[in-house]
Amino acid sequence: MLIKFWQLFSSTFAAFLGVQSEQNRQRDFQTSSPLPFIIMGIILAIVFVISLLFIVQQVLS
Repeated sequence: MLIKFWQLFSSTFAAFLGVQSEQNRQRDFQTSSPLPFIIMGIILAIVFVISLLFIVQQVLS
């Protein structure tokens, strides 16, 4: 079962923020592989760190 990109992004982002609903969590655990969630989590973490670096750079300049 392939999951849609937007569904993958929204589920991973909600879990990243700690506001994932129980219904969505149960749906996500029904998928065949956790690999897409792991990859999306790594991408979101990298984007988060880059965003923080950019904001700090702008504030300090």
